Amino acid sequence: MTTDLVQILSDLVAIPSVNPMGRPLKGPEYLEHRMTEYLERWFTELGLKWERQTVEPQRDNIVARLDGEVPPEKGGAVIMFEAHQDTVPVDGMTIEPFKPTLRDGRLYGRGSCDIKGGMSAMLAAVARLAKERPAGMPTIMMACTVNEEHGYSGAVRLTEMWGPGSKSIFPRRPDLGIIAEPTSLNVVVAHKGALRWKLRTQGRAAHSSQPHMGENAVYRMARVLLALESYARDVLPELGEHPLCGRATLSVGTIAGGLSVNTVPDECSIEIDRRLLPGEDGRSAWKHVTEWLGERLGSDYPLKHDTPWMWGATLTDEHNADLAARLTGVSCQLLGAGKSRTIGVPFGTDASKISESGVPSVVFGPGSIDQAHTCDEWLSLDELRRASEILYRFAGGIGA
Repeated sequence: MTTDLVQILSDLVAIPSVNPMGRPLKGPEYLEHRMTEYLERWFTELGLKWERQTVEPQRDNIVARLDGEVPPEKGGAVIMFEAHQDTVPVDGMTIEPFKPTLRDGRLYGRGSCDIKGGMSAMLAAVARLAKERPAGMPTIMMACTVNEEHGYSGAVRLTEMWGPGSKSIFPRRPDLGIIAEPTSLNVVVAHKGALRWKLRTQGRAAHSSQPHMGENAVYRMARVLLALESYARDVLPELGEHPLCGRATLSVGTIAGGLSVNTVPDECSIEIDRRLLPGEDGRSAWKHVTEWLGERLGSDYPLKHDTPWMWGATLTDEHNADLAARLTGVSCQLLGAGKSRTIGVPFGTDASKISESGVPSVVFGPGSIDQAHTCDEWLSLDELRRASEILYRFAGGIGA
C-alpha cells in the first residue's frame, strides 16, 4: 500500500471507472468495481475497518472508519470525507485516458481532476492521521461512492448507512461532511441542482414522396425548441436569483427523431436540463415549464413529458456556515489571507444528497472545474498537495 500522494493519484487514474451514463456496457472500462477493489485493499493494508454497500451490480460504495481519540459512542465527533469513484466517458480525449502522465507539475489522465485528485488528497490525509493521530482527533469516515456523474444514486444509498435500524460501521450520522470536487481550494457552500427529463412530440409516418400524408414530428419539435429558447431567455430571469449561484437556467442537450431520410418521422424527442437554484423545488420547477409550454403552444399541440429521471437536489448555504468558516480558516492559514473563499457554483454534487440527510456539508478539493471532463484532463500537483495538507490540518484540529 502506498501512502505517497502522487502515487495514489497515479494508481487511481490508471484504474478505469467510467460511468456509462446510460449507454450499453460495451467496453472493459465501464463501472467502478476495479476502483472499489483497490480501495478495499488500501483500507485493509492501512488497518481500517471497512464496509461495502452494493448499489447496483459491480457498483459498490465503500466506507472506512478511522476511530478518533474519543469514540462516537462516547460522544466523540464524526467527520465524513466523501469522494465519488466514477468518471465521465473518454470519448474525444487527446491523451491516453488511463495512462497517468507527469509533465510540468501536472498529472494528466481521465479523472485526475474530477475527482480522483480530491479522493487522493483525502486518502493521503486519512493515512497520515492514522499514523500520527494528533491529539483530539475526531473519528473519520472515508466514503467512496458510485454513480455521481449520472444520478447520485451512490450518495443516496450512502445516507441509508446511518439511518434508523442501520447496522453499518457508521456509528451514527456524521457531524459534518466534506465532499470532494474541483473547487480550486475554495469552499463551496451552495450549488444548483439539475432537473432532467425527456419531452416527445408525436406525428404520423408517411413516405417522404408524399409528406402531406403524414404529420412531421420533427417540425412539431421545432416549435417546441423555439418556445423553450424563449422560456430560458425571457421567463427564467424573472424567477429570481441566488446571491452566490446566479439565475436558474434551461438547456436542451439532445435531440433525436426519424427512422430514415425517406420517411416522415412519427416521433421526435429532446432531453431538457433545468438547473435549480438553492432551495428551489424540482417538482414545482418541472410543473412551471410544462404548464407554460402547454399554454404557449395550445391544447391542440399535444406534448408528452416523461417523468424526470433526475430531480437534482441543491446545496443550500443555510446550515453549513460554521463548517465553511472553519475550513476556509485552515485553508487561509496555509495559502494566505483571502486565498480561499466561500463560493457558490452552478454544477451539482453529492453534497446535495448528503446535506438533505441532515449532515452539514461543503464541497472542497484541488483543481478547477475548467479542467474536469476535458480532452486532456489534468491536475496541478502543487494544488493536490495543498488540498491534502488542508484536510489533514482540519481533521486533526490543527489551526482555525
